[in-house]
Amino acid sequence: MMSTVRSAIENTVAITQFNKGQAGKIFADVKKSGAKVVMKNNQPECVLLSPEDYIQLLDDLNDAQLLALAAERTRHADPATFVSFDEVKDHLGLEAVDLSEAPEVEFE
Repeated sequence: MMSTVRSAIENTVAITQFNKGQAGKIFADVKKSGAKVVMKNNQPECVLLSPEDYIQLLDDLNDAQLLALAAERTRHADPATFVSFDEVKDHLGLEAVDLSEAPEVEFE
């Protein structure tokens, strides 16, 4: 409980601090310590994130959406419609040597 209260206090910024010319200090603290919640009239108004944290958040969201889509597709997949790797190779006319000479591909 105490750590939650401490975290809430340390991670909030009153909007009046911006009006007092402390934006630079606040932005530096966000880059150093992480996200801050800006309070206006004792209510959360917005969240400040560093560009790096924002990009990471978007990447994580995208990954979660792709994982949910893959899980949904897997749930409804019909194994009778699956195509084996050997069938794909045969269909494309590929040999093992063709694949061994192909450049390495990295998946994210």
